[in-house]
Amino acid sequence: MRPQKVNDEELLISLTKVFRERGYEGTSIKELSDLTGLKKASLYHRFPNGKQEMAASVLEYIGKWVADNIFHAFTNEADTYKTRLKNGMFQIRKLYEGGKNPCILKALSTQNGMELFHQSISKGMKEWVAAFINLGLSMEFTKQMAEEKAIQTLIDIQGSLILSKTLDNATIFESTLKKIENRYS
Repeated sequence: MRPQKVNDEELLISLTKVFRERGYEGTSIKELSDLTGLKKASLYHRFPNGKQEMAASVLEYIGKWVADNIFHAFTNEADTYKTRLKNGMFQIRKLYEGGKNPCILKALSTQNGMELFHQSISKGMKEWVAAFINLGLSMEFTKQMAEEKAIQTLIDIQGSLILSKTLDNATIFESTLKKIENRYS
């Protein structure tokens, strides 16, 4: 058997890039093939269920990265809440390249994407909220206050990503993250 031309992680990073930029509906197999450097047949060999399986694999890959890096940072009880906040926000900046990358949950939540991936997208959003609730509770916020701040934080992150991308101004994202840091300081 020949070695794979593109390893799994490289492939998922490339697929993520396309889905982030074009969404589920806007992404063609040709674009996926072109960006990954794999022929369509090779993509179908790796993902027999086609584009839907590719997008589901991207959601799983990003979900694991977020859990290992962002959620872990916010919930690591060995750290003070200030260290949790600092580490978690650093990882958020990294995930979205300082506001240059759109959110994969948003990108896959339009048209058929929401129908196909609703469960994964809903799970992801709930995990984001839970991570920020955990951070708030570690700061001794009431449960209600921690939940309100967590939901507002997720709204702020998502909104700033959309504005940063559409206005081609990543400083909007950075400014929003600083406000979030102040909210939890």
